[in-house]
Amino acid sequence: MKHLVIVWTALFISTISFAQFQVSVSSGYALGSAGMKLGETVNISETENSYGSFGEGANFQLRGTYFFGPSFGAEIGLGYLLGTDQTISEVDLPNREVDAVARARAFGGSASIVYRFTNNIYGRFGALIKIGGKTEAVVYDKTVFTQDEADAFGVPLGSYSETNYKEDFHGQFPLGFIAALGYKYDLSDHFSIFAEAEYYGISLKRKDSELSEFNTDIVLPDGTVAVSGFYSLDNLPAGYNKETTYVDSLDHDNTDSSKKLAQKVPYSSFGINIGVTYKFKGGAAKKE
Repeated sequence: MKHLVIVWTALFISTISFAQFQVSVSSGYALGSAGMKLGETVNISETENSYGSFGEGANFQLRGTYFFGPSFGAEIGLGYLLGTDQTISEVDLPNREVDAVARARAFGGSASIVYRFTNNIYGRFGALIKIGGKTEAVVYDKTVFTQDEADAFGVPLGSYSETNYKEDFHGQFPLGFIAALGYKYDLSDHFSIFAEAEYYGISLKRKDSELSEFNTDIVLPDGTVAVSGFYSLDNLPAGYNKETTYVDSLDHDNTDSSKKLAQKVPYSSFGINIGVTYKFKGGAAKKE
């Protein structure tokens, strides 16, 4: 028993002597990887699939890392993704014009193992989760009236409806994978800068969505608004629901348009980060 206590004490002292805690802040940009079909582009001659990932865009990270020795450490990170616009629907036809994009606004967290290959080169890998946020869709829809529709609204032929709305999509709790390989350069005993290549592998299954804005105007051929706010959040046209729930199955006789089949959307990406690290303790031995 006495020998066991001595061994554990020696290990504890060794760990403390090498222990090092550091905090890193970084920013970077990622491109979508393993892109999936997100929508379509339609014109008078063809229809083309649109592929992408909502993980594309700028990101900001705050990470805390604790090294147990000269090589191994554990890390907890928090990040924010400012996703770029992804095409959901783009229609360019004589009687219809649609421009619908969606973008991610998400907070995420990660837990990783860090390994120093040398004093300058390191790698990390671990689990990735989405803590909060949304995928925001922004839609513009212009539809030219037929003669019957124009007569019904009492406007001249060539008039059209102009609809603008936003819809916020929320996903179920996801679990993904994160991996990075980086190079750091020490500026002093406490400060260093780094650059790293980082991969995110994660997809979200949709849970629900909600319209946050909705407006339809009736517009004359010369661009003059004949009727403002013909439709709104409190007066939605047929086929639109303020809230939608996504489920795994629907009965063939289902008539509830507020329920739709769930789908997975990609957030995977590959990017470059640049940042600064502050070391609270310089006890970790260098590994050449």
